[in-house]
Amino acid sequence: MKEFQIETAQNVAIVQNAASIMDRMWAYVIDTIVIYFYLFAVIMLLVFLDLKMGDTWAVYLLVSLPAFLYYVLLETFWNGQTIGKSIMKTRVVRLDGSKPSFANYFVRWILRIIDVVLTSGGLAALVILMRGNGQRIGDIAAQTTVISEKRKITINDTIIRDIAPDYIPTYSQVTLFSDPEMQTIKNLYDDAKRKGNHNVILKLFIKVKEVMAVEPIEQPIVFLDTVIKDYNFYTQNM
Repeated sequence: MKEFQIETAQNVAIVQNAASIMDRMWAYVIDTIVIYFYLFAVIMLLVFLDLKMGDTWAVYLLVSLPAFLYYVLLETFWNGQTIGKSIMKTRVVRLDGSKPSFANYFVRWILRIIDVVLTSGGLAALVILMRGNGQRIGDIAAQTTVISEKRKITINDTIIRDIAPDYIPTYSQVTLFSDPEMQTIKNLYDDAKRKGNHNVILKLFIKVKEVMAVEPIEQPIVFLDTVIKDYNFYTQNM
């Protein structure tokens, strides 16, 4: 799972985890199964209704349209996910961390013909490996990527943060917070950074600096990281 950094419109640096090739392949397999199952069920239903292909080709074309538009429809109305992506915990996002528009989804869907359909996914895999940030040709054109939302539970999920022995704190005001409050701040910060949700980071930044009554010169993401480290320094040395 490779990490890459994006810069939001508010100049907030966000580190994202690009979805792995295996996660994307499994998501594709799951989506393909869903599409074929839908088509099979629809055809069986029409056969059961005793509709003849020659007389009702328009009906067959109409009911198969959702399968044809599967990716662009689900990603548009399900916040960048399909059934396969949801199961594999991956999501389509814009490179600046914001939610893609219909135009972004449409462009990457159209270009599936080139890097997925015509090459059986080979070209998509090659480009993803070369780019290193989860982009195939469709993503490059649409300015999107696919990120992983999988979490690995580690000691970093607690309030504890490793700090160097010679660490020098910046904000003594962090002692205004209690352990539960700092845990909430850290959870919100870690979750927003992982998902690229810069709006949450900015709101958290504003609230924390108001409580501490400080005017930091660092970027919001750097300030919040420093606050968490400073809190660990003071609580570990009290």
